[in-house]
Amino acid sequence: MSEEREQELEVEAVGESVGEAKWRALRALEERLPGLDRDRVVFEVVREGARGLLGVGTSPACVRARLSRKREDEETALARTVREVVLAIGSALGAACSLQLREDEASVVVSLEGEGAGLFIGRRGRTIDAVQVVVAAVARRLQEEPRRVVTVDAASYCARRQARLSRLAQREAQRAQRTGQSVALEPMTQAERRIVHLALRDWEGVETRSEGEEPYRRVVIVPAGE
Repeated sequence: MSEEREQELEVEAVGESVGEAKWRALRALEERLPGLDRDRVVFEVVREGARGLLGVGTSPACVRARLSRKREDEETALARTVREVVLAIGSALGAACSLQLREDEASVVVSLEGEGAGLFIGRRGRTIDAVQVVVAAVARRLQEEPRRVVTVDAASYCARRQARLSRLAQREAQRAQRTGQSVALEPMTQAERRIVHLALRDWEGVETRSEGEEPYRRVVIVPAGE
């Protein structure tokens, strides 16, 4: 199929979730273009989908998929290496995922979707945190200052976790300010604790510190001056 024809190739698919709709759209593209390079597929969420009360009136998610113009040979050496590392990890895990990579002057972001995303996430996000550590270490060796931030996420797990923990941190910071007493959060992984520390870094009136030993180490929110 010619490059011009490839650029016209676009499909829409529906599913009970956005992830399922993306998977169906990808399969439809592969049927029309055998040997499809999945890394060139770009997804657009047409409709998030919603479930009615008691499952009545469910509105399916809808996704549009097309081939991007950007090819791997147009990526920077850093992006290509990050892609290769993540794909190698996915192969070792046996995780079948579609990988999307975007980069700019400040960052490289890898997004993983599909049935195998759960294997990348792991229990309480421990696997995706380990993947992030490995990829960040590789990226550091390839870069000089100023370094671009490299992030790996699976099924938007990290983004959702960051939002949830940031809300928790702000709510408990308000409690510490109101009561004048320290608030100890539940034990968290190192990555989770870092999110809390960053969320409250510029919060006036409170300080944060980590206490305890792994795996029970936790963040304590302390009123300033205590």
